[in-house]
Amino acid sequence: MRLDLIAIGKRMPDWVAEGFAEYAGRLPRELELNLQALAGPSGAKSMDTTTLLRREGEILLKAIPEGARVILLDERGKAVDTKGVAKRLEDWQADGRDVALVIGGAAGLDEAVRARAEWAWSLSPLTFPHMLVRVLVAEQLYRAWSLLNNHPYHRA
Repeated sequence: MRLDLIAIGKRMPDWVAEGFAEYAGRLPRELELNLQALAGPSGAKSMDTTTLLRREGEILLKAIPEGARVILLDERGKAVDTKGVAKRLEDWQADGRDVALVIGGAAGLDEAVRARAEWAWSLSPLTFPHMLVRVLVAEQLYRAWSLLNNHPYHRA
């Protein structure tokens, strides 16, 4: 199964790229985690929020692989504990479809992207920088895998 983390924003500080690569690299080959960092629309600074969301939504929707299960990373989503993430990962693996985990831009996610999603996942009621979410998601997926496989990384 392939996991694609699809995010608006191409410029990442080195620590973000290194953190993501660290946890993505720990996952086994059969659970490949890839990052698709997408450029936002040109002229974004001069767009109103509605237009920006729509244009970013179009970019995100084009990047989602056909047939993939779409999961949003969204503050309005459902918060789950580590065991809940592990259960989701287990279910996704049993289903066999690829998974697209989608992070919007700073303004959020367009309704067209929300309509395409099967689940919205909230990492916390806190608001995180979108770049940090990339590292958190990679770590949580690795932690969920380690829990499912009795790996000592998850000790709780």
